[in-house]
Amino acid sequence: MSFRKELRNNRVVKYMREHAQESEAATAAGAAVPAPATEALVDGHRATRDRVARSILDHGPSSAADLASRLGLTAAAVRRHLDSLAAAGLVESREQRVYGSRGRGRPAKVFALTECGRDAFYQAYDQLAADALRWISDAVGGGKAGEEAVAAFARARFLKQGERYQRVLAEAADGMRAEALAEALSADGYAATVRRVPAASAAKAPVGAQLCQHHCPVAHIAEQFPQLCEAETEVFSRLLGTHVQRLATIAHGDGVCTTYVPAPGAAPSSARGRGPGAVPTVGTSPNESARPRGGTSHD
Repeated sequence: MSFRKELRNNRVVKYMREHAQESEAATAAGAAVPAPATEALVDGHRATRDRVARSILDHGPSSAADLASRLGLTAAAVRRHLDSLAAAGLVESREQRVYGSRGRGRPAKVFALTECGRDAFYQAYDQLAADALRWISDAVGGGKAGEEAVAAFARARFLKQGERYQRVLAEAADGMRAEALAEALSADGYAATVRRVPAASAAKAPVGAQLCQHHCPVAHIAEQFPQLCEAETEVFSRLLGTHVQRLATIAHGDGVCTTYVPAPGAAPSSARGRGPGAVPTVGTSPNESARPRGGTSHD
């Protein structure tokens, strides 16, 4: 996911959660109306605002007068909702296109959904991606050949993504490559962090680090096509210059995708054992700490 796409998604989430800039009428009423009634009033404004956006989606760029007539609202009420939608980056105003001769005066102003506004409505991107990968598999006959075809696609995709990450890691200070990778992943929507795992005792070599992805933009697809996560793990290994191990994955129901990155000199097996030196997995229950995934974990 690109930084631009992540920014759009953040704006959509912010709008849907907060519906910022509620109308002054609702705010003023809150001082005099009991809480349940105030909430109902705010919800009413929110629902009307959604109706305005939906009407633009269904009918295309529309003037305030068109929306008012279509929804049975006053033009003033429609403009208030349009102002709020515009402030959230969900609609934009433009001059109405006129085909043929145009009369005197300025063209009417119409309002259209932005790309961010369209993203606020249901999108079938996951289904489209799943259908495309399934077609790739079927096109080569399915079965083992189909799995390998999907794996080849996944590797090509993540290798391309890894090229951008490599430039970031090349500038990272010694011992901070995992943090640099987490920063690059976060810019692509993975909300990644790094947790350094201390050694069990000062006499032992450092254990390593856990690279945690708190969000996965392709989690639903990875549930069906584990090749995506396998390819991502391979790219992590190449970027960090060491063998890495997946400990927990969102696609398998864990709260966080966690990848163990051993420190130089650390034994890889220590990350997956259940003895005193085992590495706990962030985002899982104590009983699930550092559980092995057989090398084909999905995130």
